[in-house]
Amino acid sequence: MLKQHLAILCDNKPGVLTHVAGLISRRAINIECINAGYTEEADVTRINIVVSVENRWDLDQAVNQLAKLIDVIKVVNLDDAPFVSYELAMIKVHCPTPQLRGELTNIAQLFNAKIVDVQPQSLVLRLTGREDHIEALLEMLGDYKIIEIARTGQIALSRGVVPVKEM
Repeated sequence: MLKQHLAILCDNKPGVLTHVAGLISRRAINIECINAGYTEEADVTRINIVVSVENRWDLDQAVNQLAKLIDVIKVVNLDDAPFVSYELAMIKVHCPTPQLRGELTNIAQLFNAKIVDVQPQSLVLRLTGREDHIEALLEMLGDYKIIEIARTGQIALSRGVVPVKEM
């Protein structure tokens, strides 16, 4: 199973994200994460998608169809060149005692995670990094009671001076 990272530039209009996700799912390609946000141009939205595909041919067919959508400006498979990707995770952990709070603070420091909320019975850690870095923190927290996790999924940029719109 191939994991691929797509960057899609599209018009900032209602329904575009739905059309993009629908086209990919109709091709029986699993979307592992999808997010959309602003770009340096106010009328352009960037959609970052991580997909799992059986083979590259299926993905190439989906990319070709995506490029034909009216509101899509550009579709780039970032795996074709070097890229950088990061993810944000927020993890709420149960910690009813000062001893547990101290242990969790030490773990947070080891991973360069920030404690962004402290309550009498819980704390919230915020970590940004590669997916494997976040997974490693979650593994370390396996002995503790995790109350809740929220993850953004990966966002990615190509390396170097060439932006996606010129690739």
